[in-house]
Amino acid sequence: MGTIAPGCALLPVILVTVTGLQLFWWIGPIIVFLLIPLLDLAIGDDHSNVRDEDYESLSEDRYYRWCTYLFLPLQLTGLIVAGYLWSDIGLNLLDKIGLAATLGVVSGIGINAAHELGHRSEHLERRMAKLALAQSGYGHFYVEHNRGHHVRVATPADPASGRMGESLWEFLPRTIFGGLRSAWTLERERLSRKDKPWFSPGNHILQAWSLTLTLFATMILAFGHVIIPFLLLQALIGIVLVEAVNYIEHYGLLRPRRPDGRFARCSPRDSWNSDRLVTNVFLFHLQRHSDHHINPGRRYHTLRGYEQAPQLPGGYASMILLAAVPPLWRAVMDHRVLALYGGDIALVNTKPAPHRRLPRLRRRTGRRRGGGGPPVLSPADSR
Repeated sequence: MGTIAPGCALLPVILVTVTGLQLFWWIGPIIVFLLIPLLDLAIGDDHSNVRDEDYESLSEDRYYRWCTYLFLPLQLTGLIVAGYLWSDIGLNLLDKIGLAATLGVVSGIGINAAHELGHRSEHLERRMAKLALAQSGYGHFYVEHNRGHHVRVATPADPASGRMGESLWEFLPRTIFGGLRSAWTLERERLSRKDKPWFSPGNHILQAWSLTLTLFATMILAFGHVIIPFLLLQALIGIVLVEAVNYIEHYGLLRPRRPDGRFARCSPRDSWNSDRLVTNVFLFHLQRHSDHHINPGRRYHTLRGYEQAPQLPGGYASMILLAAVPPLWRAVMDHRVLALYGGDIALVNTKPAPHRRLPRLRRRTGRRRGGGGPPVLSPADSR
């Protein structure tokens, strides 16, 4: 079922031709945000885990690896077909936006396929991860996710962990630009340890970006400059989708500190999970996210659910729709976050108070206490 996503790019022209309904240019968002949530509701959860005695044989089963390998040729074929449709058959603006949205879904799930491949130790799969990121132009994810996010997850230092009180729309620029800065720094430090300059053939970010440059340049040569808005729009939609999932996965969660001041190791409580069967199959079991962070080397089909792991009220696709409307999201999620920590907001990863408001708070507090001497802040203000 995971290969349905890249196949979405091949469906619009077929469905529009057969039915005459222009709506099917939007088949990607229809599948992800309508059909899958409905199937999740109808089919429900799957709480079963792989038995310990079956783990080795299942982990080595080549069938599941080929499910991720096949994503790439389907993804690239779909992009080429969509590029031809955008440039050559006279679609109106609304139809073009629908086609770009469909390819944006493919692009976002392509980042998820790269996420699975990039965690593997085999060199071939790591190279395939960079290729899967080419469509979205998000090649630095290869560095930032493994060496940044997995180290800092569920802490204020992680740009990919959503904070309680922070809307999705506030989170997106923080995570996109923060992740880019982090990846840049991490790769520079890695190359420096090897006495290599940042601008070198061994730079993983430049390798991934060069694949995007090659792919986009080839598309422009094949279909003309008219294809540029399509390439940019589908990439942006894919990036927003994957970062929306990041926002959901760790919203408000905070790892405790050890006596030495460092954060404790990742536990099941540090990721939001869901056992919705259909979304899990569609997203390579990404929703069993606690086990992924505890055991990042486990292949997707062997990931386990934990009783201690916090559970979302719906699958990731449904939760993205909620996150897009911040008041709805907070009404559904904030009380769940607080409940995990016994109502103690000091234990929660919260959005910091705006710095610009602090001077006004101090002045008001100082006047309230008579004005003389240093201002006194309440615990809420100081946080």
